[in-house]
Amino acid sequence: MSNTGDRIDLNGDRRLELAARAAWLYYDKGRTQDQIAAELGVSRQIVQRLIALAQSERLIRFQLMHPMSGCIEIAERLRDKYELQYCEVGINELGNVEDIPVVSQLAALHLESFLQQRAPLTIGIGNGKTMREVSRRLCQMDRPQHKCVSLMGNLTRDGRASHYDVVTWLSERVNAQCYPLPMPVVTNSVEEREVLQAQPGYRNLRSLVEEASLLVMGIGYWGPEASLYMDGFMTAAETGQAMEAGAVGELLGCAIDRNGVPVAASYHERLTSFVRHAPADRPTLIVASGVNRGPAIHAALVGRLANSVITDENTARLILGLG
Repeated sequence: MSNTGDRIDLNGDRRLELAARAAWLYYDKGRTQDQIAAELGVSRQIVQRLIALAQSERLIRFQLMHPMSGCIEIAERLRDKYELQYCEVGINELGNVEDIPVVSQLAALHLESFLQQRAPLTIGIGNGKTMREVSRRLCQMDRPQHKCVSLMGNLTRDGRASHYDVVTWLSERVNAQCYPLPMPVVTNSVEEREVLQAQPGYRNLRSLVEEASLLVMGIGYWGPEASLYMDGFMTAAETGQAMEAGAVGELLGCAIDRNGVPVAASYHERLTSFVRHAPADRPTLIVASGVNRGPAIHAALVGRLANSVITDENTARLILGLG
């Protein structure tokens, strides 16, 4: 090897050998570029060129030695497969069938990044157990300029309030303006739904949903223990009809099949929720955990009802395995 000033013969195999050695000293041994230059008998500029060469020739393989590395990889696979705008996967114990605390914490941190801004914004909020946990984990803020609007009702047909009135809890947590939807999730008749939706308050809420810059919601699975049935929003007959029609999950109360398409369920014409249609026209985030919800999440992503997801590692692996 000859070294004249800042010139060096870097041809052929010798050039790659030097590049590999420089990269090894830099990344594996933690040497500075000045130390490597002294050891190899070249200038610091030559060391920079050697390290760049090692990168361009793919002589370096990056490996993240942290438990989160697997979650990052899975999140990227989900993002690529379903063309998502945002995806985050939380680490959990092998074999866990559900990890709402992990997922809700990730979602709370994500929401906080939106809520921190000073400019007024409107966020559409869904209901459910996971979304309730998200609201509990938000840090306290003072954002009276923001608006939080509910995407679905919170009452049963006999007037009983739901335990999951998330928009109220979330608004109180961040001191934002609160716009709940105080009506049954499913009404007794089409005429009743039409009367309720003709009210000025409902029309105002619809306008707020349309202007919302972010929609955040959970998702439910469909079966004999579906949340809509267990919480008293639907009858056993209505639940059974949707199951027979091929429902695998529900999004904002709407029963969807494995392709994310609403099934032929008669209760849909009495549903009061602000159901979104595909493809999602703004950031639309599903926050969910649990192997029983995997098919529902997969269906929503396949049907492009949502373009963002926060889930846990085990659920994410299940979603990817569904094809």
